[in-house]
Amino acid sequence: MDLSIWKNITFAYPWCFWLLLLIPLMIYWYLKQGQRQQGALQVSSTQGLKSLPVSWKARLRPVLLVLRVLAYAALVTALARPQTSNTSENIDSEGIDIVLGIDISGSMLAEDLQPNRLEAAKKVAADFVEKRISDRIGLVIFSGESFTQCPITTDHAVLTNQIMQIKSGMLQDGTAIGMGLATSVDRLRSSKAKSKVIILLTDGVNNTGLVDPLTALEIAKAFKIRVYTIGVGTYGKAPFPMTMPDGSIQMQMQDVQIDEPLMKKISSETGGKYFRATNTTGLAKVYAEIDNLEKTKVEITSYRHYAEHFFPLAMIALACLLLEVVLRYTAFRSLP
Repeated sequence: MDLSIWKNITFAYPWCFWLLLLIPLMIYWYLKQGQRQQGALQVSSTQGLKSLPVSWKARLRPVLLVLRVLAYAALVTALARPQTSNTSENIDSEGIDIVLGIDISGSMLAEDLQPNRLEAAKKVAADFVEKRISDRIGLVIFSGESFTQCPITTDHAVLTNQIMQIKSGMLQDGTAIGMGLATSVDRLRSSKAKSKVIILLTDGVNNTGLVDPLTALEIAKAFKIRVYTIGVGTYGKAPFPMTMPDGSIQMQMQDVQIDEPLMKKISSETGGKYFRATNTTGLAKVYAEIDNLEKTKVEITSYRHYAEHFFPLAMIALACLLLEVVLRYTAFRSLP
């Protein structure tokens, strides 16, 4: 018997252990029976009897009681049904396919979010991915053109790595919102998921690209894709890093221009929602709200399996009982 399993043993009927309180009564009854079976002899002094040798049978007679008590204790423990259990889970999830569309134009280096808009967007997007355990998520980046940085995948470690590698300057500069949305839609058009979502983040106005934003909107509606739009940037002016002729970087205040009417139109007509994030904390709250709005249905069915361990104890009880009977009617037979 593997003794290590007893570290995790539970008992189906722990109330059976109250029967162990009968053991003192068994011992008492045994001692009383022994006194009744002893004969009485009157002598003037017992001094001479003390020197008489005591046989080994008399010394070992209590072994019979020990065997009977052990048999009883093992039987009671077996009746309590010692058992171990393990749990298995069947997880059935109805995942959501999501594409993160992130603007990486030069204006995303503005420092009204810390350390700048792009780095804040990367950090919050990575945190969002970490929470969406059962969803397939992809990444599209855009500026003057668009590019699929990572197709939709459940390998969130790879996706997070791709998010952290993006930087401004990877693509031609500009803000092609229409192309960013169109490429994101293209990543989801063949998806079989019941829910398809795009989270489109930008800080500017569509000023370039081969696809008009309204055309991309109609395509998203045709494929029943819900679009959440996020406008990043403070109100008024924000500090932008500018490269001087001598190569140095200086911060200059420039107007923040976000095409909010367009972003609101895209989100409202696809069943999504528009958000404005003016600081890093606000951006994190936006993604948290989207996370709450797009809940993934996950059903977990648990199965508990029990293994019974009473049989070894029953065998111990039987062995002790048989040994006691054999000794009583063989080696200790001549004793009262």
